[in-house]
Amino acid sequence: MQLFNPNHDRKAVVIFSGGQDSTTCLIQAIQQYGKQNLETITFKYGQRHAIELDKAQWICQDLGIKQTLIDMESTQIFSANAMMSDSPIKTGNNGVPNTLVDGRNALFLLYAAIYAKGQGITDIITGVCETDFSGYPDCRDIFIKSMNVTLNLAMDYNFRIITPLMYLTKAQTWQLADELDALDYVQQHSHTCYLGIDGGCGECPSCQLRNKGLNEYLALKSAVKNANEIGRNNSVNSTSIGG
Repeated sequence: MQLFNPNHDRKAVVIFSGGQDSTTCLIQAIQQYGKQNLETITFKYGQRHAIELDKAQWICQDLGIKQTLIDMESTQIFSANAMMSDSPIKTGNNGVPNTLVDGRNALFLLYAAIYAKGQGITDIITGVCETDFSGYPDCRDIFIKSMNVTLNLAMDYNFRIITPLMYLTKAQTWQLADELDALDYVQQHSHTCYLGIDGGCGECPSCQLRNKGLNEYLALKSAVKNANEIGRNNSVNSTSIGG
């Protein structure tokens, strides 16, 4: 994987869960910053399954990226949700699944910023997105921009919160992974399933969103390939007739 390092040895920390989005962001960041200027921070916040943490650890080890694990399991006492319990996963009348963990991204960004400042790092990368998402309010761009200002003021430090996927659909996120030569890697090694099933259950909201995006991208990729082949064939036929 070629390292372009256009950031001139700036350092960055990626908030990393081992999911599709954060894995795509991590692989992109490796190309942009170089492994020597990059590390990840992963949060153990009482999620209902351990496979997410296992996948995150494996990917970091496989890619040769330093990982720091932050234990935040005590946050379970503050929020009742299906992400941190065995409650059945369902979508509320407001369209938001009960997997929403209130304030999760705010806490992640706060702890990531505290850690980053201690390491002399200004760039914090997170895979949040407000295009194809489950209606979580702390995935919106307005929240990220607000949090960036708050952290800068709170710590008198010039953080840059970077959100490469903010306006991408899930299909476009798969396309980005493909452009990074990592489509198969992200597909095989990242974990998304809310139920903790390796390879995905195919039924939970997260799996459905992931699979829908992948199918849309692969269909588009196939259509473009077929159109290009038809165009080349027509060009060859025209040349033969003209010749």
